Amino acid sequence: MFSIVRNKGSQLITALAISLSLSACVSTQSSQRLDNNLDAWQNVYKYGEARIVDDEIHLISTGNWFLLSKQKYKDFILEAEIKMPDVKEYSNSGIIFRADVAYNEKKKSNYAFGYQAEVDPSDRKWSGGLYEQGTKRQWLHPLHDKRSAPDADFKQNITKQWDETKANAYKHLEWNKYKIQAKGSEIKIWVNNVLTTHVIDEKTAEGFIGIQHHGSWAFKKNGDRTNTVKFRNIQITEI
Repeated sequence: MFSIVRNKGSQLITALAISLSLSACVSTQSSQRLDNNLDAWQNVYKYGEARIVDDEIHLISTGNWFLLSKQKYKDFILEAEIKMPDVKEYSNSGIIFRADVAYNEKKKSNYAFGYQAEVDPSDRKWSGGLYEQGTKRQWLHPLHDKRSAPDADFKQNITKQWDETKANAYKHLEWNKYKIQAKGSEIKIWVNNVLTTHVIDEKTAEGFIGIQHHGSWAFKKNGDRTNTVKFRNIQITEI
């Protein structure tokens, strides 16, 4: 039995109606788990390897590479955990989103370009920053002295200051939780529950998501897989 409340305007509101209304709101959100197999992913490059190991996606590549989703997404919340390897050679990763694909004539291969939530284990400590992969704009937040060219589509940087809290949110050699929210022109990135990026940008409204391996010289030279980047608990919710 549902209670009935009569307000001063003699309008009847039932708990059932409220419940159905809330259910309708929830039903517009669709969640998808992306780490338990590779069916939802595609490799548009000529290189790069992805394996499923104990419900984790392990990436290794000879060059900078993104494993892309087959589906394009517009407005969403993407959550994922990433663990970087303990190596001496260069190691870097990220999560690309609202991405598209173009052809590189020089490399005779397709490549992905678009927004990227950075995973930066270097002393620079820009994990959780926003980079635009494959375009002239490059670093959107924080700004780089030589590699930042935001244009008229970049409307506002709400998190202007890159402080110690943001710089130290990422924990190297541990599982790090990333959360990306893209809704209209508003983009937010969290690393381990620390809001590292909050910007308004109108460049791209829809595209693929993808996970990155920046390339390993050791793997290219002798097949050494030590520089394997691991992802788990990847879930996207369309909003």
